[in-house]
Amino acid sequence: MNIPTNLKYTKDHEWISMDGDVATIGITDFAQSELGDIVYVEVETLDQTLDKDEVFGTVEAVKTVSDLFLPMAGEIIEFNEDLERNPETVNSDPYGKGWMVKVKVSDASQWEELLDSEAYGKLIGA
Repeated sequence: MNIPTNLKYTKDHEWISMDGDVATIGITDFAQSELGDIVYVEVETLDQTLDKDEVFGTVEAVKTVSDLFLPMAGEIIEFNEDLERNPETVNSDPYGKGWMVKVKVSDASQWEELLDSEAYGKLIGA
């Protein structure tokens, strides 16, 4: 199971990276493997400001739909539009081209509350 050490994670299986006050968010390798073939990613919260743990979108696989939870409060400033045409990119490259949203973070202290790679690995039994 791929769990990059430079990222932080949530118990809901989202990953997050920071560049200044902008966070990039997607779902983990574990999450995409559990969901199976992803056929649709929906984010209707572009340009909205959400609190930590609010639903910012959904990911639809062949057999299920899962909510996506925001790991840190902020404004959704970008959606990975490539996922509209190629949602399967989340399966093939969850930590790269399969990112989902970028968020202008409003409370950087929430970074410390997230799981590191070791803690996330323990959570999923890796």
